[in-house]
Amino acid sequence: MKRLMTTITMAAAALTGCTGPSDRASDGAAAGNAVLDTALTAAEKEARVFTPEVLWKMGRIGSSSIDPSGQEVLYALTYYNMAENKGYTSLWVMPVGEPDKARQITNNTGKDNSPAWGIDGSTGERCIYFLSSRGDGSEQEAGQQLWTVRPDGTGLRRLSDVTGGITGFGISPKGDRIWYTADVQVDSVSSADIYGMPKSKALIYDDLMERHWDVWEDGAYSHIFVADLDPAAAEGKGISNARDIMPGEPWDAPTAPYFEMSEVAWNRAGTQVAYTCKKLTGYEYSMSTDSDIYLYDLSDGSTRNLTEGMPGYDKYPVFSPDDRQLAWQSMERAGNEADKDRLFVMDLATGEKSYVTDGFDYNASNLRWSADGRSIWFIAPIEATHQLCRADLSAGGSEIEVITAGDHDYTDFSIAFPAGNEQPVVVAAKTTLQMAPELFAIDTRDGSDTQITFVNREIYDHVDMGAVQKRWVATTDGKRMLTWVILPPNFDSTKKYPTLLYCQGGPQSVVSQRWSYRWNFELMAAQGYVVVAPNRRGLPSFGQEWLDQISGDYSGQNIRDYLSAIDDVSREPWVDTERRGCVGASYGGYSTFYLAGHSDRRFKAFIAHCGMFNLESFYGETEELWFPANDLGGPYWERPGNRIADRSYSNSPHLAVNDWYAPILIITGAKDFRIPFTQSLQAFTAARAHGIPSRLVYFEDEGHQVFKPQNSLVWNREFFGWLDKYVKRPQQAHE
Repeated sequence: MKRLMTTITMAAAALTGCTGPSDRASDGAAAGNAVLDTALTAAEKEARVFTPEVLWKMGRIGSSSIDPSGQEVLYALTYYNMAENKGYTSLWVMPVGEPDKARQITNNTGKDNSPAWGIDGSTGERCIYFLSSRGDGSEQEAGQQLWTVRPDGTGLRRLSDVTGGITGFGISPKGDRIWYTADVQVDSVSSADIYGMPKSKALIYDDLMERHWDVWEDGAYSHIFVADLDPAAAEGKGISNARDIMPGEPWDAPTAPYFEMSEVAWNRAGTQVAYTCKKLTGYEYSMSTDSDIYLYDLSDGSTRNLTEGMPGYDKYPVFSPDDRQLAWQSMERAGNEADKDRLFVMDLATGEKSYVTDGFDYNASNLRWSADGRSIWFIAPIEATHQLCRADLSAGGSEIEVITAGDHDYTDFSIAFPAGNEQPVVVAAKTTLQMAPELFAIDTRDGSDTQITFVNREIYDHVDMGAVQKRWVATTDGKRMLTWVILPPNFDSTKKYPTLLYCQGGPQSVVSQRWSYRWNFELMAAQGYVVVAPNRRGLPSFGQEWLDQISGDYSGQNIRDYLSAIDDVSREPWVDTERRGCVGASYGGYSTFYLAGHSDRRFKAFIAHCGMFNLESFYGETEELWFPANDLGGPYWERPGNRIADRSYSNSPHLAVNDWYAPILIITGAKDFRIPFTQSLQAFTAARAHGIPSRLVYFEDEGHQVFKPQNSLVWNREFFGWLDKYVKRPQQAHE
């Protein structure tokens, strides 16, 4: 499958070989930087308002990893040029705890990504591998090749010349081999190919899935190759004897549509590759999440399925330090993409499997083995935060220790075990609702952390952020629901503020301490709004029962949870109950459409982004059919007789348009195949036919989410323009 979205490889630190014969870097890696105007203007500093324009001036830390000594951290850093509508990424190395000594090791012109530590096999000196499109004039992912550079920025050179480019990679621990991924044409659906008519533009399919996420299937699949690696070879000749380990196979590895490189792993000996693949096709593929972990042996070319008989998602394999065990994330149910993410460990000699997090009612992700193989470190979502945890595997048991605490999200981490250190060195990317990702060093003895990057310090010093309240709201069925309330900067409790109910998408995605560059709560608060963000039923981090409740009950308890949250906060004297709005995307868009006809006129206006409007037509338009089969109870043609499906389709938002009463802004993208734009067209047509003030914003080059810089500014101006007109100043809208 051709990918239009950039694949970012999250590579763990490894000891690998990087010998190179020539240095071609100029004095200072920043010498070739594109000039970017990301400094705050005098007017922005004086105003101290967090605006969409300021948001897009922020630096964005990408993948990061500690070197094996635990002394330095490697990370990618991206800034955006609004006029050019593009981003510029460079690689940086910094001594842990010494931000003033951070050094840029590549210029920002090559879209460098997926950096990984390595070691020069002949000298023992460290070096770095990464992917880049630099040097070929291409901005497409197909132009990416493997590059290497020393930690001081010298020795920059290209190692590969793979036709069509490389989409991801992993270096064997000895540094003599590489696995990489590349798109391979397996079959054709093009009329030009099938009929030999080069000017014909038809795509021809005999089965599902004809499209996925934001692309039409084209007969190409992501395959894994293994090859020899010789960094001392001539430029572009460092990879040789490449072998496709999936020849002729009509499926993707890593799996579509996200193609995460953490789904592929070397063993420590460099003799085996474990990878994730869903070896299903057609309708069967569209109805199941049953991916498996496969083990490929380089010595004889054999492949075996390690998780056969485990019907749900099995992903993200990680070998133990002695190669005797394999850890991975596993879901139990084949049609439930939001099932509990369980930590499993397998004895590779016997095939015995252990469910490590049994009894721990939270997901486990980002798995990292300890140096002695007696424990596994991971991240878990706990009560709308993400914490670092450790599973003790010693003595045959599996005791879970939650290492950190606090209102924050650790979104990823790397870990090193320096010789002679009693404690590991951990560096994690951390966010809060008031802070974009920065790197922190975590003290594993007490769970405390220390910030070690300050990428956006100038912005935080010159804009005002709103306070965040953590509130527990009583629900209609006698439970407690965590709700974040974000207040406008310089909040005055004696004033009344317009207030927004935020409806989360997913529908099974936690409203945590995440920082978003799209739905940013601080950005909403900075425009003068109180934001109410409830962790309604169906969201992770509150146990599987809370999460599962939403499936088959879209219009039920979770909708009542939304209303409990807005009603609870509305009792505060600083909420203006005559100026409330309701906003959301995806399932949050469904929620907005539904509440437009079922909210007892609580809200002055609505905004729905890529929302489900007509559930019957949605079933026939979406691509991953396991999702509506699980969440809606099945297809609409099973009515009557299927009780869950009957309840779901009977509560489709389009059936209540006669009760719509308030202005609604509807936003969608042409490349959204998850909830196709036709859902939004139906809603816009219904609103206009009923005389409801409404507006349709259709992005021609976006999918389910808006990523491009100028499109994002347009999105925000439409979003806040609508709210300002109909919520903040509703009287003016009717004058």
